[in-house]
Amino acid sequence: MNQIKKLSATEKELMEEIWTNIPSVTSTELLNIFAQRGIVWKAQTMATFLTRMEDKGYLTGTIHGRYKIYAPTISREEFKLLEIQHVLDELYQGSVKNLISAMYDSDKLSDKDINELKKWILDK
Repeated sequence: MNQIKKLSATEKELMEEIWTNIPSVTSTELLNIFAQRGIVWKAQTMATFLTRMEDKGYLTGTIHGRYKIYAPTISREEFKLLEIQHVLDELYQGSVKNLISAMYDSDKLSDKDINELKKWILDK
């Protein structure tokens, strides 16, 4: 999955639940999970989110009787890598060096962070 469309904040929240409930989950199960948190959605709203996420390539939906069961097509780890790559591409011309330089210049890296990065790079 090289080019995957971005997820909205709500879609990311849904994906987190779907990854937690691997191998699969129904829209009703998701509605119940969010209702327990005090987030109440209509079934149609959930269906719309899940269809969008299918269209974006994050989910597959398989019909079993009256239910559609959703499963992720991408792992949480793969998603994180795609998100990082998107940030690098959009903000730092795809360069890790530019990202680290920006963090260093804005005092976001502590001496400990710098030493850990040096050690990690030398160990590779």
